[in-house]
Amino acid sequence: MTPTARSPKRRLLLKLGMVLAFSLPVSLVASCAAEDPLAQQAAAGDGKNYIAGDGSVTEYAEADRGEPVDVTGSLFDGTSVSSSDWSGQVTVLNFWYASCAPCREEAPDLVALHDEYGPQGAAFYGVNIRDEQATAEAFERTFGIPYESFNDKDGGVLLDMTQYVPPQAVPTTIVLDREGRVSARILGLADRGTLKALISDALAE
Repeated sequence: MTPTARSPKRRLLLKLGMVLAFSLPVSLVASCAAEDPLAQQAAAGDGKNYIAGDGSVTEYAEADRGEPVDVTGSLFDGTSVSSSDWSGQVTVLNFWYASCAPCREEAPDLVALHDEYGPQGAAFYGVNIRDEQATAEAFERTFGIPYESFNDKDGGVLLDMTQYVPPQAVPTTIVLDREGRVSARILGLADRGTLKALISDALAE
């Protein structure tokens, strides 16, 4: 390998840098990419402590969804979970952490949608990208979260998903179809009605 060659993992990590910009100190972000909107939000100094999405929705036609995602991680209880376990079911992944204001705002809607669509074959998982277990569990108790979350402080699940569709904001909610392919993504606060429609569409396919 020449000095300028990069391994596939290294290239993915470089792509992930923008996604994780919110976790860097403001002084570092500000000096990296002045024109980058994520960097600008992180450097704004408004104390909101998250990179906000605009609630934009991207839907992917069945013919454009590519390969099933290949994701492996550990839940906070230590259970190892792989995307191979999700075959045949619609899966909803919500990227969050406890001090993220829109994550708290959308939590009751996620609980309601889980309760509605879980019996119909939709599985829900949180992907916590920042918190220690005690903090994450306190959030889950406060909002009555009925589904488990990945402990993703090391960014493993986030990195895996970046190969298919980058989260780019917190919160981000991704819907996978029954074949494990990305069928839709919401960047930022998930509108309950919108997410309901995306899950319903995936279940109906």
